Amino acid sequence: MNGDAAQLRKAQNPTRRVFSEEMLAYGTEDPHFIVMEADIGYSTFSYLFGDAFPQRYFNVGIAELGMFATAAGIASTGRTVVCGSYGVFITMRAIEAIRSFICYPNLPVKILSSHGGITAAIDGVTHQATEDIANMATIPNMTVLAPCDSASAAAAFRLAMQTPGPVFTRLMRDPLYEVHSGAASFAVGGSVCVRSGADVTILSYGDIVIQAIRAAEQLAGERIEAEVIDLYSIKPLDRRAVIDSVRKTGACVVAENHQRRNGLGYEVASILLQEAPVPFAALGLDDTFAESGAYDLLLDKYGLSADHIAENARRVVHHKNR
Repeated sequence: MNGDAAQLRKAQNPTRRVFSEEMLAYGTEDPHFIVMEADIGYSTFSYLFGDAFPQRYFNVGIAELGMFATAAGIASTGRTVVCGSYGVFITMRAIEAIRSFICYPNLPVKILSSHGGITAAIDGVTHQATEDIANMATIPNMTVLAPCDSASAAAAFRLAMQTPGPVFTRLMRDPLYEVHSGAASFAVGGSVCVRSGADVTILSYGDIVIQAIRAAEQLAGERIEAEVIDLYSIKPLDRRAVIDSVRKTGACVVAENHQRRNGLGYEVASILLQEAPVPFAALGLDDTFAESGAYDLLLDKYGLSADHIAENARRVVHHKNR
């Protein structure tokens, strides 16, 4: 765990574009990997790579299952394959091929997964991948990353390419905010403490890191110092950072843009029950689909906004101090 302070700055590009721009840059460094798309390359921005390297870019059409089965065949020869699409289609339509043909033989297929959680917002439930982390993290041999901004998204591509076996990277639809400074460094199994505090730990990943920072700013006005940790590496998780922070603060809130069931909250709860039992809250979609609507309004409706995170942080701190 490294880093200590975050100043939110408006982002110019969504993480899906930053990831693809890094892929384009890497294309000149590594002439061997190829990229596959399921007919949405202009949405994931993988077309940037395709325009520069047309002989290494394949649009298979709206056929995610076929794309991953084909990728498995190519990767079995030792050649790395990057596959891009929307998260809900990757982790639902293609999960059998990912599990049995890619993860089981531990092949070098790297997954560009856009529209994570309800960041798809106005695209509605059919495009909102709110079960993707649970589906991917459950499969053996799969590494799962979820960057929150440009710095961590660019790093995620490099980490994916450097990590043996399959890697799933969860990316967002729209530009939000930049969180990390130039001093932040990233590693598989790592995390970044974006704000230090002694009263409560707030753990998150992806877009909800931004809400966690805003919640911490609210709490600071009430003399509650929240420690905010970006757990961008969901699998493997930075278990040591979680335990050390919670032992220091004595209270914990996990907030994620995902179903609460079988998400990061469940994983952290299991760790804390074994290592550091404290007052605890886990925020996520509570066994429900979301709906089509403005992103900020959806966050508030489903209990993921800064106000909701701050409210739960107050509750666990109060419980701790009783």
